[in-house]
Amino acid sequence: MQDINALIEQGQAWLPWVMEKSVGLVVGIVIFFIGKFIAHKIAHWCEQRMLKANVDKAVAGFSSSILYALIFAAVTLMALGQIGVQTTSFIAILGAAGLAVGLALQGSLSNFASGVLIILLRPFRAGDFVDAGGQMGTVDRIELFHTYLKTPDNRVIIMPNSTIMDGSIVNFSREATRRLDLVIGISYDSDIRQARNLIQGILDADERVLKDPATVIWVSELADSSVNFSVRAWVASGDYWALRSDLLEKIKYCFDENGVGIPFPQMDVHLSKQD
Repeated sequence: MQDINALIEQGQAWLPWVMEKSVGLVVGIVIFFIGKFIAHKIAHWCEQRMLKANVDKAVAGFSSSILYALIFAAVTLMALGQIGVQTTSFIAILGAAGLAVGLALQGSLSNFASGVLIILLRPFRAGDFVDAGGQMGTVDRIELFHTYLKTPDNRVIIMPNSTIMDGSIVNFSREATRRLDLVIGISYDSDIRQARNLIQGILDADERVLKDPATVIWVSELADSSVNFSVRAWVASGDYWALRSDLLEKIKYCFDENGVGIPFPQMDVHLSKQD
């Protein structure tokens, strides 16, 4: 009986402490989840405000990611403090642990540093069509560790920022104009002057072909099966692919209508008979 009474007294002595810790734990959990929700909303609101202020989409996305990370870290410390964790010593321990984790996560830190360099150096902007890290697509957004590209067939490519910065970057959208290069082959028995005039007429009739710089057409090669023309025309960057396809189609139809042959690859074989 005395043992039971002792346990009851001990439980009564511990009850205020248990209640205090339980309340602190519940409050800490509530702070964590509510704070996480608020951090997401604030980051999203700031991103939308920057977009309305005509800030580049890539910069807005990167800045909102950093803002979310900072608010989330502050919320986590507040929640731990509410639970009863000494945040001062916790920050010191976290710093030491962060050094060890940083050494183990060099790739992630490299991605973060590369993301900062992308924002500062601006090799491309949101909406630019680029060839980076062996992938081609339109830049959608830049985040802390990754850059999102959208391909012409509507696939999303998520690329580590370090992969982009470690290789060459080809930005097809940086300049307002691009040079369109075509190689057109005709048969050896076709009239070179006629073929040149037909190609020039097609280029002159298309308004998307810029007049300055002027188009250039010349015989570039007497190949095995064809006489090859090199065609250089300047176009607006946005018209490049559509115009390229249209010109090839128009040249084929025009050559067919005017009897200019486009030969298949061929080879002459000579046989000799010996006794």
